[in-house]
Amino acid sequence: MRILYFHQHFSTPMGSTGTRSFEMAKRLLHHGHQVTMVCGSYDGGVTGISASFNKGIRRGNVEGIDVVELELPYSNKDNFLQRTLTFLRFAKRCIRIALFSEYDVLFATSTPLTAGIPGIFARWLRRKKFVFEVRDLWPEIPKAMGVISNPWVLGAMSALEWISYKSAHKLIGLSPGMVDGIIRRGIEPENVRMISNGCDLDLFAPIQQDSVYTDHEQPPQLTAIFSGAHGLANGLDAVIDAAACLKKRQSTGIKILLVGRGSQKEALIKRVSEEQLEEIVEFHDSISKSKMPDIFAEVDLGLQILANIPAFYHGTSPNKYFDYISAGLPVLINYPGWLADQVREYGCGYPIHPNDPEAFASALEQARHDKSTSLLKDMKYNARQLAESQFNRVDLSDQWVQWTTQW
Repeated sequence: MRILYFHQHFSTPMGSTGTRSFEMAKRLLHHGHQVTMVCGSYDGGVTGISASFNKGIRRGNVEGIDVVELELPYSNKDNFLQRTLTFLRFAKRCIRIALFSEYDVLFATSTPLTAGIPGIFARWLRRKKFVFEVRDLWPEIPKAMGVISNPWVLGAMSALEWISYKSAHKLIGLSPGMVDGIIRRGIEPENVRMISNGCDLDLFAPIQQDSVYTDHEQPPQLTAIFSGAHGLANGLDAVIDAAACLKKRQSTGIKILLVGRGSQKEALIKRVSEEQLEEIVEFHDSISKSKMPDIFAEVDLGLQILANIPAFYHGTSPNKYFDYISAGLPVLINYPGWLADQVREYGCGYPIHPNDPEAFASALEQARHDKSTSLLKDMKYNARQLAESQFNRVDLSDQWVQWTTQW
């Protein structure tokens, strides 16, 4: 079967963003299907194509995937207007591809929501099979965050969401909240399937390495890491608040690494400097996913942090969480919901209430103490067991392929 796959932010593991689409495309190939991936130029991604653009497009074969990259640069630092224009330009160019290419099934994945537009045209003008994957509930989440408040814009987004859902033959949600949100728009439950992000068990297999610290350096007693976007949605001021509490308590031996990029990073760096928290909080540039296992081997705890937005509680499926547990890292999560429930049920971390820097600091201190006992080691084992038993990427990918290609 020929699959035309639209993902504006597609990347291979050489990039510093999620690789779900790459992994799913590889699994389609494994099952004997052909895949054409259409994407833009995301600054956190690496498509694997090195040729120059010709008339705004370049094409190449990346591990068996026919990748079509459109010269439409996008960055998380772009303002709202810049992002919107890039999304619309991508959708416009993809409509033409959807109308004139040869394929059997069109698959589109958000974000952005505009990713579904070529699928709408393909469904109604060419009667093509259309599968739509929902990675975020729009406009519910940006509205809840206050990022978008114009009623006309929200109304247009809501209409596009409804049309996209109604046009798709099948829909995929990455979390329980996403599935519920799709069904609330009038979609029959049998047309919706939850297939969450998965764990790359081979890539993130727990390993032991020699310490990166020299003989004359004293390593921190506990090192925690946040690896991901530094944007409004991530709410990383909560990390700085916790660090300030640690400093006030004169608590030592805890290091927090913030790895990534985003619109809020400069402000976070400035705040750490002003509050003299450099001994606790350390910033690093984005690191490709292929190199993250080496970093995770040197840390003790993964930080799953989001702004306190109720829509996030059950409506997100963050890549970093699944990477953490794949590597056998216990997780400190600062908001309730389906992932916090897992951490609690499987005994693989520290769920805390949102907007509580004292509790955050205490959880870090508890993790430092648990490292001196067997408790943190047990949590590491439990995290890896959760990854293997519930979120094996191969198993989830096979479910995804079956749902996408069976008609």
